[in-house]
Amino acid sequence: MLALLLARVGIPVTLLEEHRDFDRDFRGDTIHPAVMRNLQEIGLDRRLLKLSHTELRTMTLGAANGPLVVNFGLLKTPYPFITLMPQKRFLEFVTGEAARYASFQLVMGARVEALITDGNASDGRAGVVRGVRYRGQDGWHEVRALVTVGCDGRFSWLRRLGSFTADATSSEMDVLWFRLPRRMGDPQNALARVANGHFLVLLDRDDQWQIATVIAKGSYAQVRVQGIETLRQFVVDAAPELADRVDALTDWKQVALLSIASDRLRRWYRPGLLLIGDAAHTMSPVGGVGINYAIQDAVLTANTFYGPLRAGRAPTLDELASVQRRRALPTRIIQAIQAQVQRLLVRQVLAPGANGSGGLRVPEVARLLLRTPGIRALPPLLIGIGVRPVHVAPELRTPVDEVAPSPPMAPD
Repeated sequence: MLALLLARVGIPVTLLEEHRDFDRDFRGDTIHPAVMRNLQEIGLDRRLLKLSHTELRTMTLGAANGPLVVNFGLLKTPYPFITLMPQKRFLEFVTGEAARYASFQLVMGARVEALITDGNASDGRAGVVRGVRYRGQDGWHEVRALVTVGCDGRFSWLRRLGSFTADATSSEMDVLWFRLPRRMGDPQNALARVANGHFLVLLDRDDQWQIATVIAKGSYAQVRVQGIETLRQFVVDAAPELADRVDALTDWKQVALLSIASDRLRRWYRPGLLLIGDAAHTMSPVGGVGINYAIQDAVLTANTFYGPLRAGRAPTLDELASVQRRRALPTRIIQAIQAQVQRLLVRQVLAPGANGSGGLRVPEVARLLLRTPGIRALPPLLIGIGVRPVHVAPELRTPVDEVAPSPPMAPD
């Protein structure tokens, strides 16, 4: 998204993707209303929705003391739903739009291995970052740039290369992802079920349910040793109506493990280098908001970098720091909420002696508040829009003339 926004206004961008394609299973496939609004601001919203997708208009938690519904229809936005689309399709859409502009270059299969630095930074760190060296499919290359942005996710290599320090928050749970058939007559949208010590999330993916089940931190090996039938039983315990199709789970190759982690860098930047998204603040999957916050980071970064890059200079240290200043508080707030939800799940469902057999109980005070006009819109607002959302700056909304992409330039 950052590359797209900058390329649209003629700023040269090289996007390095470590893998040779975008096809990863069980990546975050949610596009939130805040992101749809950003796409609307640059005229790409309707074009995206022409691609195959499903729309989540409600999320229902089947709590023991009654269902709790998050209704995105309460949001005052043109897109009061979460768009579910394979991330592969979304990334291909974004890079395809960026490829309309000659200032954009995408290099697939490019693994960044080193930072190019020059001189000594004023803050005592080892030099100003002037670009990166990467190993491509045909050997070593380097890309020099006015500014380098690390968007390489929760296992960020640029974190290590840049010697960044993170403050981690503990997590006592992991998630297993898999799919089961969805049939005529099944409910729509997103459902969460809690029963018999198991927590299950079901996402409507047209002819399939994409399912997440929560397990105790570090217990995957133990669950796997018990056999795939144990996972089938988890599903049946929490969602008995799926008992007629759990036999579709036949092999652990159908299951992806997501190790839940949450942290924040103390500092997201150093001269010439900025980290955003999960590289700067690894998010829990609770609420599926990580992608939304990463894209909001990207939009603010584009807004901030447009001026200096247009003038042909690198962003100053203060301009790099301003991205963290604007995005740190929203990140802290949502991570705190995610941590509270995780603690509730562990205490009431996963912990030994928890009342998981009776299901998760939502505090009555919370239920009362969520029936109050105004306050009941808070959950869909936090999930769908987020804290302190970012708009695309007016000067980034009108692209330069669209031209066919020029032949890729061979890096040095």
